[in-house]
Amino acid sequence: MKFLLLTLITHTPDPVTGAVESAAQRLRRVVDSARLAEELGYDGFAVGERHEDPFISSAPPVVLSHIAAVTSRIALFTGVTTLSLLDPVRAFEDYSTLDNLSGGRLELIIGKGNGAAQAQLFHVTTEDQWDRNREGYELFRQLWASDSVTWQGRFRPSLIDAKALPRPLQPRLRIWHGSATSRESVDLAARYGDPLFSANVTYPIEPYAELIDHYRERWAAYGHDPADILIGAGTAGFHVARDSQDALRAYRPIFEARQAVGRKHGLPVVFPTLEDYVERSSALIGSPQQVLEKVQRYHARFGHEVIHLSADGDGFTDKQHRESLELFQSEVAPALRHSISSRALGAQRHPAADPQPSSTEGTTR
Repeated sequence: MKFLLLTLITHTPDPVTGAVESAAQRLRRVVDSARLAEELGYDGFAVGERHEDPFISSAPPVVLSHIAAVTSRIALFTGVTTLSLLDPVRAFEDYSTLDNLSGGRLELIIGKGNGAAQAQLFHVTTEDQWDRNREGYELFRQLWASDSVTWQGRFRPSLIDAKALPRPLQPRLRIWHGSATSRESVDLAARYGDPLFSANVTYPIEPYAELIDHYRERWAAYGHDPADILIGAGTAGFHVARDSQDALRAYRPIFEARQAVGRKHGLPVVFPTLEDYVERSSALIGSPQQVLEKVQRYHARFGHEVIHLSADGDGFTDKQHRESLELFQSEVAPALRHSISSRALGAQRHPAADPQPSSTEGTTR
């Protein structure tokens, strides 16, 4: 199994102390988290894309390019790239540049995006977001694969013998399709033989398991080899401590702060108590043995080989956050790596790629 750390770069008061960082401080903390992830041996680091409060993750290629410059090994993910909002040509230029700068460490997770702000900022609505996502994906894929693209669609000007630059380092970029509840993303992934990344964060396991089952059915219907299926899944929360009660005690104020935010915005209460949240959601909160058993239980239902954990230490001291990440790597990850086989990520997929220059003199995986 492989392990990513993910941030959506929320910009909110700390749920315990109430302290508020500047945007610059918050973004620097993301870069520090990526350095820590590489130092501790995590396989990838993912940056989301959102275009509304309370997020400042509107420019993932910029953030990931900075991270590429201060790391040398870790795979660089988006989570997700909202292609429904972007000009596919411009998105290609940004991510192809990042691919070259990072030594081929890039992997995309794409999705339609969500939130009311996108309709105001980009004039993308619920009526056309799926068509925009599909069209953007198909053009992006063509631009990556070919030096000359002639294309016509609904949502941007046509192209005639277009050559988008720079040409990417990876000959074929792995593009995951992020899905929370929609079968459209699942079907698009299956049609093109791409991997699926289940959000797996808001509800109990079954709705996500049903989507993954549908993905497997559509994969077979499109004639792909079942052995080539690749699935990732998110986690709703993360904190590992030696003692399960210590883990619950540390996480409780964070859970309660999130519940308060949800109530303020009129969101439905899915898990009314922390104990229910730990039991029925995908959150990995508890002792190393409890976390290990939960991942194994989810794997038995999903068959996934990649998971993401929260990169953010909001509500924890720096010491608590680091100790949790270290404990997972030392006592949970080794057992999962041993028992669940997984394919290479990032530059490991292309061992002949040029190594990534780094101030740390590291080598690319």
